[in-house]
Amino acid sequence: MDMQSWTAADLPVLHGRTAVVTGATSGVGFATATALAQAGAHVVLGVRDTQRGRTAAATMSGSTEVRHLDLADLSSVRAFARSWNGPLDLLINNAGVAGGRGAVTKDGFDLQFGTNHLGHFALTNLLLPHLRDRVVTLASGAHRAGDIYFEDFALRTRRYSLAETYGQSKLANLLFTLELERRLRRSGSAVQSQASHPGYSDTNLGIQGRSRPLVATVNLAGRLLAQTSEQGAVPTLFAATQDLPGASYVGPDGRWELHGSPCLVGRSSKASDPALAHRLWEASEELTGVGFGLDPE
Repeated sequence: MDMQSWTAADLPVLHGRTAVVTGATSGVGFATATALAQAGAHVVLGVRDTQRGRTAAATMSGSTEVRHLDLADLSSVRAFARSWNGPLDLLINNAGVAGGRGAVTKDGFDLQFGTNHLGHFALTNLLLPHLRDRVVTLASGAHRAGDIYFEDFALRTRRYSLAETYGQSKLANLLFTLELERRLRRSGSAVQSQASHPGYSDTNLGIQGRSRPLVATVNLAGRLLAQTSEQGAVPTLFAATQDLPGASYVGPDGRWELHGSPCLVGRSSKASDPALAHRLWEASEELTGVGFGLDPE
């Protein structure tokens, strides 16, 4: 398959397969869920607001289901995983938040780090015994602005910076992908760990706690410059269904990776550091109380 011309129309037939998509009520998550359902998969929308989820699912063709999942609440993540029965082919870790100085999850973690990384870390490991094919975790070019602040994940002792806090969470997504793949290979599992990013897409990723002028500016730039959510979903769909090396990172091939067809893209040296990935994994296990899902109990 020529990656340079690949679109959602090139998805394989997915009849008999089941996918979970987090954050599937809008934006790239909605577009991803829509495309997977149209290709024949049974798609479970893992969402905070089930009424919005049902409204979104009603517009999708194919087989869909809505389940409550709040990634900012580890008890909700555990409840979602406990309720799962049967095999799961694809887990798309799509949901994300941005901004909100001082905002925290139900468990007291920084909202971005807790939702974007720790929630998906716990969800993935709790569902791993059911998984058959692959996990795709959405990162961002913003990971290049991030670092992992092990002594201060919430960045409470530093001057607040949206770029640093969001960048930390997106760097964590790539390090998680890397270490998950290593552990899967060591365990002999057939499941793969992949990552993707949508480029600059017209989504309503929350910019919480920011000034109205800034939000208005971001929204205007999105309308004028961004590609559609459907286009932004293509790298994720490619990573979820195509034959790729483990821990691949798929994004758009255009200038600055803002637009274009799916291709394998680069990542920062920190995002490629196996020692950093291992250290973050151990810290995440301690914070969430959730270990590698395929380790013997």
